[in-house]
Amino acid sequence: MIIIKIVEIKKIIDLSQLDITHLIKESKEEGFHFIPKLVNEYKSKTNTFSKMGECLYGIFHEDTLIGIGGLNQDSYTKTETIGRLRRFYISKAYRRKGLGNLLLKRILSDAREHFQIVVLYTDTERASQFYTSNGFLKSEEYKGSTHYVKL
Repeated sequence: MIIIKIVEIKKIIDLSQLDITHLIKESKEEGFHFIPKLVNEYKSKTNTFSKMGECLYGIFHEDTLIGIGGLNQDSYTKTETIGRLRRFYISKAYRRKGLGNLLLKRILSDAREHFQIVVLYTDTERASQFYTSNGFLKSEEYKGSTHYVKL
């Protein structure tokens, strides 16, 4: 059992400066390929979370990145009032300890400054339950999404 004493949520300014190989390996073992995609898009400058309203946060335990999540302008709706939660992942050993809730709340706090709605896409029931327990509604009302929350 891992006991969490001190965690810190930090805005990630330069993803290339962080070692996230452990998250890449772990996420791939779970069948999730969006963390490697995050790194590839960041390296190619396809998505650096640097447009108006966008952000990328990490949650750290003793200087080790244990979770990550970002917010982009929604590319599906191309509406300035809608943000999209992207690349949200908490390391398996740190789940079910409230850390995902903390990270999500931090990202949504930033979102309120720029967006009226945040959408996301997930294809797992466990993630769906996590998001609905955090106020998201399950709906395909917005293109390319499975959930949304009005801020």
